[in-house]
Amino acid sequence: MLTVFLQFLFSGITVGAVYALVGMGFNIIYNATSILNLAQGEFVVIGGLMMWFFSVSLKLPFLLSVILAILSVAIVALLMERLTIRPIKKTDLLLMIMITISVSILLRGLLMFKFGKDPYGYPPFTEGEPINIFGAIIQQQALWVIGISAFCIILLFLFFNKTIIGKAMKACAVDATAAKLVGINVSQMVMLSFIISAVIGAIGGIAITPISLMEYDKGPMLAVKGFCAAILGGLGRGRGAVVGGFTIGILESLTAGYLHSGLKDAVALIILLLILFYKPAGIFGSASVAQLRKF
Repeated sequence: MLTVFLQFLFSGITVGAVYALVGMGFNIIYNATSILNLAQGEFVVIGGLMMWFFSVSLKLPFLLSVILAILSVAIVALLMERLTIRPIKKTDLLLMIMITISVSILLRGLLMFKFGKDPYGYPPFTEGEPINIFGAIIQQQALWVIGISAFCIILLFLFFNKTIIGKAMKACAVDATAAKLVGINVSQMVMLSFIISAVIGAIGGIAITPISLMEYDKGPMLAVKGFCAAILGGLGRGRGAVVGGFTIGILESLTAGYLHSGLKDAVALIILLLILFYKPAGIFGSASVAQLRKF
């Protein structure tokens, strides 16, 4: 019984790490622009598929493939921000959200055209026997996913709290007008927020693809799970997205294991509804907009 529980738990933690990264991507853009970027899931998909393209199709070295895959996603995010978000002179949040949905649909169509509908995968980062913990089997790639996610989370915390650029982005989140008055280029901060969120998503996609494979149409569901993670922890709160992502991942795995695998995807939506009904600000959020926008 313990072995089965641990197996589901480790599986949930692995998937939850990716949800946490997607949720943090939502928060980074939301903090800088108040936009909910519903194309965030596509960043994860593009990262995984481009990694396959460079490493398997073109047979490039591993590290070079990683760099090129991340760079490809960063360029997509840059073009998205420059061509669709920046031209809007008047801030209309509903319009911006609709634009991100349109970009998501466009990217999904382009991915289907390029890669087709087949799932893609590539070998794990390291070869070797799975690790046995009290009878539960953990793939080495799962440890890579968890470790890389933890590293990204720590790096983002240090970036937003210890660097000038990170503090400037936080200032834009609190009050964009005041940030302009002290000489911060808000437009550049918004652009940087899209690039950082895309890079985080791409890293998650690169790490998880050897385990779960990657398909062109995984983006919307990943976006839903990441958004639920962000809402559960408190929209705009970095640590909240981390807690929310791991919580959803574990609950999904336990539901699939003990109840029915068909209910797995419903877990995030049920959690989202419960949070919106009973605690809209999330676990770590508050009613204050300023607090919601703090990392």
